[in-house]
Amino acid sequence: MTLGYSKPLYLLAFDHRGSFERDLFASPHPVPPEVRGGIIDAKQVIYEAFVEATNRGAPLDAAGILVDEQYGSGVARKALSAGHVLAMPVEKSGQDEFDFEFGDDFGAHIKKFDPTFAKVLVRYNPEGDQEVNRRQAERLARLSGWLHDRGRHFLFELLVPPTQGQLTRAGGDQHRFDREIRPHLVVETIRAMQDAGVEPDIWKIEGLDSAEACAAVVDQARRGGRDLVSCIVLGRGADEAQVIKWLGIAASVPGFDGFAVGRTLWEEPLRDLLADKVDRREAVRTIADRYLQTVHGFIG
Repeated sequence: MTLGYSKPLYLLAFDHRGSFERDLFASPHPVPPEVRGGIIDAKQVIYEAFVEATNRGAPLDAAGILVDEQYGSGVARKALSAGHVLAMPVEKSGQDEFDFEFGDDFGAHIKKFDPTFAKVLVRYNPEGDQEVNRRQAERLARLSGWLHDRGRHFLFELLVPPTQGQLTRAGGDQHRFDREIRPHLVVETIRAMQDAGVEPDIWKIEGLDSAEACAAVVDQARRGGRDLVSCIVLGRGADEAQVIKWLGIAASVPGFDGFAVGRTLWEEPLRDLLADKVDRREAVRTIADRYLQTVHGFIG
């Protein structure tokens, strides 16, 4: 199998689990059946918005969804039936250290849905806890090998949380860390993953504030003949203006080929729907509008 993915990718991301339970539904644990039903329906609302957006011109060969099995299995099956690009997560939700949601059965669950991409969310800082980094790299290499041995695509979402020392060097300013320190750490993390045998087809990267930083990330992602490996931008829950800014910067750099944006697009409309401030139709339309604006923000 040739490593990489040669098409643009515009993902509407709603594979969130803990944040739906905690932030949108303020649910206790275990999650009551009525809350579970509410989360399942909220994800259906987002999917209805995605379908509307494709009917209104979102490019079908690039548009896709990222949704989980726990609350979004029905949506995933609808997306597969409709021929939409589908990404599904492999990781346990809300953990600082990557581990498989279904343990050693991760492969059976990937085969069950046959998504376009198996996706992981990984928090990794090359200057962080070395034992945690080692364990994560081993698990991710196992997944990477399993996927590519079977001709399946691998989407790697990378978050680089600052260590306390890094944040201190940035004067306690998260934005300064993101601007001055994080770009180098992203490059170092990609190198460490590659050296450990972790080979994503697409790297999903937190927004970067300069084209130079984006180019350095692409150069590392494509080193050593990985010429078709690409990068996309994640939204990180930022406001629409910030996300559009990140997309504009990334779109100017060959090798950044799309985005995966979630809460920025659907959180406010869903909150309004749950509070009976808007009806279902308006919530769907608003999410579709925001997704299409994001597509146009990347395409230019």
